[in-house]
Amino acid sequence: MPDSPGEAARFLTRNAVEALPEGDLEKQLQQGRPLRVKLGVDPTTPDIHLGHTVVLRKLREFQDLGHTVVLIVGDYTARVGDPSGRSSARPFADPDEIDRNAVTYQEQAFKVLDRDRTEVRRNGEWLDMAMEDLFRLARTSTVAQLLERDDFAKRYGEGRPITILELLYPLLQGYDSVAIRSDVELGGTDQKFNVLLARDIQQAYGVAPQSVLTMPILPGIDGEQKMSKSLGNYVGVDEPPEEVFGKLMRVPDTTMPTYYDLLMDEPIDPGLSARDQKRALARGLTARFHGDRAAADAEARFDRLHVDHGVPDDVEEHAFAAENGTVHMPALLADAFGLSRSEGRRLLAQAGVRLDGEPLDESAIDLPAERLDGAVLQVGRRRFKRLRSG
Repeated sequence: MPDSPGEAARFLTRNAVEALPEGDLEKQLQQGRPLRVKLGVDPTTPDIHLGHTVVLRKLREFQDLGHTVVLIVGDYTARVGDPSGRSSARPFADPDEIDRNAVTYQEQAFKVLDRDRTEVRRNGEWLDMAMEDLFRLARTSTVAQLLERDDFAKRYGEGRPITILELLYPLLQGYDSVAIRSDVELGGTDQKFNVLLARDIQQAYGVAPQSVLTMPILPGIDGEQKMSKSLGNYVGVDEPPEEVFGKLMRVPDTTMPTYYDLLMDEPIDPGLSARDQKRALARGLTARFHGDRAAADAEARFDRLHVDHGVPDDVEEHAFAAENGTVHMPALLADAFGLSRSEGRRLLAQAGVRLDGEPLDESAIDLPAERLDGAVLQVGRRRFKRLRSG
């Protein structure tokens, strides 16, 4: 553990993109008290992926040094929608879905964070405010300030609409820092404008301004775009271990150093081949979220499928019913793998479905039950079900 405030500051900022204002974090650490370290998350989706854990791991480092993390679940800001990086307004988020997502998001965050040093708050506690209080908040910033944001400036210059609600988002996020008296706020580089504006809002309310750490954005397993569920290039921390391992084995060699820097507790071993470096990465991250045994099983399963080209030994059975001796394949795929029927049709059209190793196509919409009984149905590379007539 670091022995001085200076060493602690260097440790905490070592892989951050920026620590702003320069030198402020060390001054805060010199006060000798636990800092309140803020992260705000809008639960627009239920799952946390490895990209989220970059910031969560940094929060855990603060906790391990004795500081308190304040995890703000943005049940109100999620209804507005963060405009960061957006070329248009986000669609309206259903409040009931936000509440459901908040529960799973919080539990998944505790796979990284120390529950005992985490204070969980919902910003609906203070953002459900009187109109007079909203007027006071709105007076803390100017339209000119808000239009300095790259995404707003671009949309404004191109004549695309910006709603008043979107303009309010950075102010609402900033008020979170006032409400919980944040000392430090963390966020990805795409949050830089918001977290710096929060300093101005804190000062307007007579609260000591927070320092800021911006963290790198983790690329997806495609190695090109940022990790995102909507782009399909993500690894979810709650996904089955074979999915976590298999997806990480697809990370491009050129992207592996970034994954090691941001996700692993040890440097990349230069003595290993690129393939073995990737295996160590996949094994380590699978073990972190599912345990050593599950990671070993996932690696063995990966080898059976992709090295030996075999079918897993532990294929789960799925009972199906036939109507007049025929089975509608989109419906079967929906039942067996939790897909929508339209997704089942798309997979068939793209030859993404195999039956006993043979690819099916769009002509296989309806198949005879006797052909399916006892066969192994495969979707993608790693999802299997052995079919039994019910």
